[in-house]
Amino acid sequence: MVVMGQVGAPFGVQGWVNVRPFTETQDALLDYPDWWLGREGAGAWQRVQVADADLHRWGLIVRLQGCSDREAAVQLKGLQVAVPRQDLPASGSGQYYWADLVGLVVVNKLGISLGTVTGMIETGANDVLEVSGDRVRLIPFVGHVIETVDCVAGRITVDWGEDY
Repeated sequence: MVVMGQVGAPFGVQGWVNVRPFTETQDALLDYPDWWLGREGAGAWQRVQVADADLHRWGLIVRLQGCSDREAAVQLKGLQVAVPRQDLPASGSGQYYWADLVGLVVVNKLGISLGTVTGMIETGANDVLEVSGDRVRLIPFVGHVIETVDCVAGRITVDWGEDY
């Protein structure tokens, strides 16, 4: 499974929830009509179908099959949204799914840990890593800043000062 987002707070009283996608565009998750909800490392994932979805100026909201009221939506808050790896198209050399970057540790060239990637931001000019550690850092995901990405080792090395 590849974690592609996270369920947020309920939206309204009819079972809709906010979803924070870990994808390049807000609506990319909607390419997959079946989602798997759960927590990475916690075992079983539950398959659900997207019954309805809408893009609002503040993000993606969805109603999942079987979730028909606010109480049911509250139970979903915090669950991760995943899709099977085999359902994703192959990424090219030097290309990464945002979901594969979230959770990686970021260290600078001096070996100092800057934190963990907690999200990605698409700015139009370039993508930006949201890195949470002793504070939140926004690090551009561009060639002269990103030294190496090692998804297997769970590490991104950057040319970025600790005090930036």
